[in-house]
Amino acid sequence: MHVSSQTRKPGVYIAWKTITYRSVALMVLAGCLIFLVALRFTFPQFTESSLKTAGGFADRALERVAGMAPKAGTGAVTAQQAHFTALDGTVRIKKGNDNSWIAADYNVPLEKGDVVQTGSEGMAKVVFNDGTSYVVKQDSLIVIEENSANDQQQTNVAVAVSTGTVDLSTATYSQGSKSRVIVAGATASLAPESAAQVHNDPKADQHEILMKKGVGEVTRNGETVQLANWEKVSFQGKETHMQKEQEIGPPTPISPANMAPIFTSGEATKDVEFSWTPMANAIAYRLQISRNPYFSSTLVDKRVNTADVSVTSLGEGAYYWMVQSYDAAGKESVESEKNRFTIIPKSKQAEVIDLELDPFIQHGHVIEISGKTQVGARVMVNGREVPMVTMDGTFHYFTPPLATGEAVITVTAQTAQGGVNTQQKKIIIQ
Repeated sequence: MHVSSQTRKPGVYIAWKTITYRSVALMVLAGCLIFLVALRFTFPQFTESSLKTAGGFADRALERVAGMAPKAGTGAVTAQQAHFTALDGTVRIKKGNDNSWIAADYNVPLEKGDVVQTGSEGMAKVVFNDGTSYVVKQDSLIVIEENSANDQQQTNVAVAVSTGTVDLSTATYSQGSKSRVIVAGATASLAPESAAQVHNDPKADQHEILMKKGVGEVTRNGETVQLANWEKVSFQGKETHMQKEQEIGPPTPISPANMAPIFTSGEATKDVEFSWTPMANAIAYRLQISRNPYFSSTLVDKRVNTADVSVTSLGEGAYYWMVQSYDAAGKESVESEKNRFTIIPKSKQAEVIDLELDPFIQHGHVIEISGKTQVGARVMVNGREVPMVTMDGTFHYFTPPLATGEAVITVTAQTAQGGVNTQQKKIIIQ
């Protein structure tokens, strides 16, 4: 995909085009023909005597160039690059050909053999060319084991989780492609449009792979276990077999919505109503509210028996919240998505800020979104923050692959002073 340089910081992005060997050969042949025609009119006698020799030389040269190209369908492999689409906190990279660590940056491409490490308050999202994405949570380390494609557009992505927790999701890639994650000798292969969470704790010898959506299989020591929605395998290094169990899914946060501004009526604090989807097999829920997206510290951590609760006396500023569910045995689900909201005093009454959207461009199941907003504003697309908004307010974003059918694209721009503008458009994915 090509990203316009006008929407990016100068000199820091890489764009590429694929040129086939056949294209190169045709360009060389066209240049030779133009040259020979001009030579024929200028020096007719010399051209006639030399044409056979030159033609034979050109034929041999083109045959050699063509011979360098892999034959169609041979599966010749080409290395590819991955890229960061979100960075927060401390994130480091060690390139495969270097022993030194460097700070992660959107401009640094990731290749086979590279290592990504997050700190105690660090997070990174890595996206591969096949659409597979990895959200590397705090205190985690991953290694890119494989990232390639062949001439049949079949991709091969493999990432090893050395320590920590990683959320990954796959896109709609072509048949024959592979998307794998490796944990302590176990290899999980995910089907298209699937999602999983991987946790690796080498010190405690605890290794887990949870399928959150779709299907996949985990292979270890000759044993293969099939996984579907909310099924998990876990094992220890000394164990011969993997243990499979059914997990309970987390609720979906409803209110406050992600990136929602909440205005006070002049008082110093605000009572906020929280709600989420009730779960059929849940007898209780756990609500957590934090000032940071890592939840390294919490302002509220309480167990409730209903799918809604009121929290009193929240002061001005930004908050993050998430919820989990408990089943009858007291087993806790994984964490829900984390929603962010901001409490703003009425004295900073929100005004509608500028938000202009260009016509959407559809690339299969992916939608390309660009536009311009007020300088200094943040932009969210369907709850996901646009990684970079330029100094003049322009932005450019590619959505994750969307499911077939009708989809709603919600674009929200918001300033720290409470200015906000939200626009929605419906699209059809076929």
